[in-house]
Amino acid sequence: MLTDIGHSLRPAFVLLLLFTALTGIAYPLAITGIAQVVFPAQAGGSLIRENGKIIGSELIGQNFSDARYFHPRLSAAGKGYDASASAASNLAPASKDLADRISGDVAALRAQGVTDHIPADMVTTSASGLDPHISPETARLQVSRVAAARKMDPKLIQSAVASATEFPVFGLIGEPRVNVLLLNRQIDAISAKRVR
Repeated sequence: MLTDIGHSLRPAFVLLLLFTALTGIAYPLAITGIAQVVFPAQAGGSLIRENGKIIGSELIGQNFSDARYFHPRLSAAGKGYDASASAASNLAPASKDLADRISGDVAALRAQGVTDHIPADMVTTSASGLDPHISPETARLQVSRVAAARKMDPKLIQSAVASATEFPVFGLIGEPRVNVLLLNRQIDAISAKRVR
């Protein structure tokens, strides 16, 4: 009887070890190696370096609050853009707390002089709380503030927004979007050229 159980368990145990090695070790290592060769920047986290120092990633939003910069989408991740606490607010669409927060954010934007239609991404958080993108409409609503704070021609800032706008893949997948960190770096570069 014990011999029969041993004969039955041995092949199952060998297959368990084999598939664990194949799917848990060999396959992930192979895919990681291929990604490092074919897409080294993306496999490394799409990091952005300046003067040899990492200043961010194209994939994770950062909190810009200075008037001279475009502001990102609101974040519910920890204390804001905390990758270790990535999460949404988990408030239901019919939640009074969510409605009150959005009403307060809309009132604050109106007090800052925003009179146009306010896009949803300007007053809502993303699902991860780490979204690095805003809609082109949200970026356009911030042009006058950024231009005034930097004492620059709004047309120059608007041109930067237009050139930083990413379009859907193949014109079908995704929405038009603007990476806030990349746009702010572009504005810093334009501003630095003007000072020289």
